[in-house]
Amino acid sequence: MTNKKIHDSFTTLKQYCEDAEFKGYDPYDGLNSTLFQSFPFIKNSSLARLIWIQFFKRSPLNLRKLVGIKHDYNPKAIGLFLTAYCELYQHDKNPDYLKKIDLFISKIKETQTQGYAGACWGYNFDWESRAFFQPKFTPTIVASSFIANALLDAYETTGNKDALQMARSTCDFITKDLNRTSNNKGGYAFSYSPLDNSVVFNASLLGARLLARVYSITKEDSLIESAKPVIEYCCDFQKDDGSWSYGTLPFHQWIDNFHTGYNLECIADYMKYSGDNTYQPILDKGFDYYINTFFTDDGIAKYYNNSIYPIDIHAPSQLIITLKKLNKLDEFKELTDKVIGWTINNMQNKKGYFYYQINKYITSKIPYMRWSQAWMFLSMSIYLHHFLPENETI
Repeated sequence: MTNKKIHDSFTTLKQYCEDAEFKGYDPYDGLNSTLFQSFPFIKNSSLARLIWIQFFKRSPLNLRKLVGIKHDYNPKAIGLFLTAYCELYQHDKNPDYLKKIDLFISKIKETQTQGYAGACWGYNFDWESRAFFQPKFTPTIVASSFIANALLDAYETTGNKDALQMARSTCDFITKDLNRTSNNKGGYAFSYSPLDNSVVFNASLLGARLLARVYSITKEDSLIESAKPVIEYCCDFQKDDGSWSYGTLPFHQWIDNFHTGYNLECIADYMKYSGDNTYQPILDKGFDYYINTFFTDDGIAKYYNNSIYPIDIHAPSQLIITLKKLNKLDEFKELTDKVIGWTINNMQNKKGYFYYQINKYITSKIPYMRWSQAWMFLSMSIYLHHFLPENETI
């Protein structure tokens, strides 16, 4: 796969996202259905909510219009697009990219959830899972940390001090509003949201990464003092082969591609921003497992450690992000080109958008904006910024 083909692929994706005004559907937006919400006894049943969400998530047919689900902005998607346009602007000082950066910062301000100790964000839909129920816009550590990191990207790219202030404020949400699960070694994990006590390793690591990154700018010792115990706690759960389960709950014991990538990039960033390189052996072991487990010789990015299917668009997009964070893009360019080439050839529609998942017998071609387009947009922006010569526009 040549740089030109990847550039052409990105151009069609960019046009699709801009034409859609960066709004769209989400795999988990089933409860935004006006039809479902019109039945009080059903909408208040956790089992009914879970079944309804899973039906729309798993169905290869997009029935959302029929049940009153509309295109909408997803705050996390906006954060991903913000980071991507920062990458584009750093490569090519196109004034249109700067306008997009300002637009996304404005949208992030508009979608902020109020009533917490710091700036925070959730998803634009009610979300029922096996672990908990999250009402629409309930702030989570995952959405908030990705958005705050995007704001820091904007600050470092344009000098926007409002973006820095919002990102700093998110640290207060993480340290003051989230619950903690401690071990007997002084380590702890942050909860996924203020409403639960679940331990999800990538979520806690994303929070710790943000604290460390803000520390690198503000030099507040309290931030790094809050981050290090989280790194300790999560690294303690690394398995002998270098992998991590998704979390600690009995039904969180799978090992998957992109959440492993999250773990690795967060540990790498923590060391970069804190100057604490204690965790390099853990990072090395984890990366060896990741790179040798989740990618086939044909360039397919596997979802699980023990299964190719489903082939999920989030997995190939995360490869480029992980390699960039670990300073390994050049070393693994051949693999990267093979993976991104397979993904473009098999998962991109001629209209520019990327499909959600390929299963063994059925492919879901629904163009989800957050899960599919935003992640591929960011991933390809990073790739083109890194590999295109400076005199070539994106």
